[in-house]
Amino acid sequence: MAQDDLTQAAMQAGIASFESTFGRVPDNFKLLAEHAPGAFAGYGLMRSAIMRDSEAGGALDLKTKELVFALLDTLIGQTNGAKNHAAAAVKLGLTLPELAEGLVQVIMAGGITTWNTTGAEVMRHCAEIAGKAEEPA
Repeated sequence: MAQDDLTQAAMQAGIASFESTFGRVPDNFKLLAEHAPGAFAGYGLMRSAIMRDSEAGGALDLKTKELVFALLDTLIGQTNGAKNHAAAAVKLGLTLPELAEGLVQVIMAGGITTWNTTGAEVMRHCAEIAGKAEEPA
């Protein structure tokens, strides 16, 4: 397979991975794909491999993987990523008490600043999502 074909196939795997978990490719990753297609292709292959649910060969279920990413993003102060991953985990069945417990672990590892800069916003965002899910149609 030619390098261009390999890059295109890897880019498509990355796009499919984002679309299957988030329903879209986030703007920052679209920008990466446009200006650094090889880097997006490499990231896309890694992402498509790790973001497999347990029924598709992943060791962890997708809800757990989304929670782990939400907690890691909270630890490093990546608020948008933390909110997106936490929301995806909630949509997959993560409860607010489970999220809160994980966020407290982040506080223990990274300090209260992780809560004040990102964790509280993640919790608020997911509480809003959970509240909307519980509202009668």
